[in-house]
Amino acid sequence: MQVFNSLTRRNEELKPLEGDEIRLYTCGPTVYNFAHIGNFRAYAFEDILRRVVQFNGMKIRQVMNLTDVDDKTIRGANAAGVALTDYTKTYKDAFFADLKKLNIQPAEVYPAATDHIPEMIALVQKLMDKGVAYQSEDGSVYFKVREFPGYGKLAHIDFDNQRTGLRCAADEYDKENVGDFALWKAWEPSDGPVGWDSPWGRGRPGWHIECSAMSMKYLGETFDLHTGGIDNLFPHHENEIAQAEAATGKPFVKTWMHCAHLRVNGEKMSKSAGNFFTLRDLIEKGYTGREIRYVLINAHYRQGLNFAFSALEDARKALARIDACVERATEGETPDWAKAHLDEFAAAVNDDLNMPKAFAALFGLVRDTNSHGGGPVLGAFRRMDEVLGVIFFGKAEKAEVPAEIQALLDKRAEARKAKDWAESDRLRDEIAAAGWLVKDSREGQSVTRK
Repeated sequence: MQVFNSLTRRNEELKPLEGDEIRLYTCGPTVYNFAHIGNFRAYAFEDILRRVVQFNGMKIRQVMNLTDVDDKTIRGANAAGVALTDYTKTYKDAFFADLKKLNIQPAEVYPAATDHIPEMIALVQKLMDKGVAYQSEDGSVYFKVREFPGYGKLAHIDFDNQRTGLRCAADEYDKENVGDFALWKAWEPSDGPVGWDSPWGRGRPGWHIECSAMSMKYLGETFDLHTGGIDNLFPHHENEIAQAEAATGKPFVKTWMHCAHLRVNGEKMSKSAGNFFTLRDLIEKGYTGREIRYVLINAHYRQGLNFAFSALEDARKALARIDACVERATEGETPDWAKAHLDEFAAAVNDDLNMPKAFAALFGLVRDTNSHGGGPVLGAFRRMDEVLGVIFFGKAEKAEVPAEIQALLDKRAEARKAKDWAESDRLRDEIAAAGWLVKDSREGQSVTRK
């Protein structure tokens, strides 16, 4: 299994540092709002990565943090006039519900920042003891970027000629603001009731120290793999490396992987542009989690993904084509022509998660299955779906039809009996929008979950 390492900028074999288990840390959501589809592009990429590791017979231990204390969560909780824990719980619960809709496998550990303040204080203290951190006049503690010679190695930026003496108190900033960054932020009135006691006074951790402390707690001081969106590479991941390696004197992470941005209709997603969508926005428009997942994973993770409603419509058609083929497939010894497509699929996913080629192998299997009139290829489809997570296996896995869907089916049957084809089509579309696929045959209509 070869992956592109952002640290070395080359493809490398991904294999465990110890035993047969990959230890993976993925940057999770900041729970100040509902996660948007740009966030889920990253989580879907990480799910494919996780599944390919398992596809290759390796074990995985994944840790995904929940950032429930930072500038945004504090501002949101105080504006709403509720406790920080109550404010963030709404979005934590929504996040887990969204993961389930997208068929994203759960991580082994979801540590919340507010549950690990002692570990963060201990890490800051270690950096203070080593002389690579200092307390400023306002009581905040900063990391001395100049005291860590390797700073910039992940972003591949030479900071030697950058201005010194700058301090970055904000949780997020860009390359133009490089400077000493906050490890511990002193309490200020705008924080309201949010704060913890520490050796440096009341305050709260900086965003970057959270991930270093929690990843090392659950995965060790050196672990295999760290992922996130490309926007996290600098400064967040760069700062994680500096904090961890300055504290331990050991390499922090062997392999770093980053996925590219998602754009909507060719434009950067923003509320002002009217192209900002959460997963629930798309569900309300009649699309299913399976269709959305299909779009999110059907591109190479290091290439920008253009998200459009036409892509969702294409996904609906493609999945219907796959479903129709899978219904014709049977159990039994996989024939050589199907094994060839499965080999192509395995080669693609093991080549830095090349999903366009993986889907090409899938549709090659669909094409040849149809040309053979079916065949014992269910095993091949199931093997591919261990990675894809989008294939529905038909009658054997039909869910119970909800009462409201059955009521629409009954109305449609009446419309067809009356030869009211317009009403029949309208009801088919309404049923489809609710996530069910209607099929007509000589025996009548049947329905399966999309």
